Amino acid sequence: MTVPELDPAVLRRRAADALRTARARTHALTGCVDGRELTAQHSPLMSPLVWDLAHIGNQEEQWLLRTVGGREALRPEIDSVYDAFEHPRAERPRLPLLAPEEARGYVADVRDRVLDVLERVPLAGAPLLEAGFAFGMIAQHEQQHDETMLITHQLRRGPAVLSAPEPPGAAPDAASLPAEVLVEGGPFTMGTSAEPWALDNERPAHTRFVPAYFLDTLPVSNGAYLRFVEDGGYADARWWRPAGWEQVRRHGLGAPLFWRREGGGWVRRRFGVEEPVPLDEPVLHVSWYEAAAYAAWAGRRLPTEAEWEKAARHDPGSGLSRRYPWGDADPSPDRANLGQRHLRPAPVGAYAAGASPLGVRQLIGDVWEWTSSDFLPYPGFRAFPYREYSEVFFGEAHKVLRGGSFAVDPVACRGTFRNWDLPVRRQIFAGFRTARDAEPS
Repeated sequence: MTVPELDPAVLRRRAADALRTARARTHALTGCVDGRELTAQHSPLMSPLVWDLAHIGNQEEQWLLRTVGGREALRPEIDSVYDAFEHPRAERPRLPLLAPEEARGYVADVRDRVLDVLERVPLAGAPLLEAGFAFGMIAQHEQQHDETMLITHQLRRGPAVLSAPEPPGAAPDAASLPAEVLVEGGPFTMGTSAEPWALDNERPAHTRFVPAYFLDTLPVSNGAYLRFVEDGGYADARWWRPAGWEQVRRHGLGAPLFWRREGGGWVRRRFGVEEPVPLDEPVLHVSWYEAAAYAAWAGRRLPTEAEWEKAARHDPGSGLSRRYPWGDADPSPDRANLGQRHLRPAPVGAYAAGASPLGVRQLIGDVWEWTSSDFLPYPGFRAFPYREYSEVFFGEAHKVLRGGSFAVDPVACRGTFRNWDLPVRRQIFAGFRTARDAEPS
């Protein structure tokens, strides 16, 4: 695996570009609605958009101005207001939040000072500075909140306020692709010790042995998932884990979130637009329990996190692990659906240029993919730069998602990137693909 150029001038430019790209997206997500909508809580599952906006600036101030730059605090009195661990999302509308214009002014002031710090500090000599890690961490943090804000936009009611071009269609060979590929058993290198901006839970690189298995070539589509729905999948306890079945009964679940029956078919709501469910897109807005139930109904299972990463990174020809399925080059528009370039997944079978060596497609972008694995540390894990990023979430409560979605920026998406969430979560941009054990030879 080769990593990006570490020349200081290149690193400064890369960091500045990542920060500016994130900020442009933040402005797009907060500038398309009025002050009333910015301060409203569109769902108890999410913060008001204005909280996310000021939280982005507060984290940037704390890490890049104060910690890295050694500057005096600009607004220390708001630190606790924007502490995500101190205040659950449902409580945040009642906090003394900065008003929209005040929040915009604050994040702009912080950013101006941060760009000055970036030009002055050495990008080496300390873990936070090495290869511009702290700046990359904050760019990733902002992009992760941009994805969170996009989820809020999906949950809000009212007319559409966002727009984007349609994604590319399926490749000409999509219909002739095999349903699954065999991934041979053996060791591979999982995680990374070399990716400069990799976060603590991605580290360190270590050898993992994975027995042979079959993996879906493509993510599970809406059309495939609809067969589960229409076969009574939500009414049959055989397919469900006990906690998932309890969720189905308690909430009357019968289809993915945002789907509803209309006449003889199904429609969905997508960012304020009502449209027929597109049968050729990867299924979206399903919980881990729903994904696991479908897999059981289909006589398959969810892949483990290690199986997912081996399929996405291992090159059987060289025996090496790549940064991405297609190689070590950064993502490009012809390889993956990332960065909110489109406001929906591409049809299954798209992005042939982004396929893995075994021909598996859309492992990066389009939809986050649930795995069967609990979120646990790798051997040799060290929390950095703070325990609350990863360590406090380790355990059986959270399941791992891999691969990123159309809502994820490339700076926060790579073959080693690990996402995690509660298995009940449906509002996130998550889908899945299935696997099965290979028959012993």
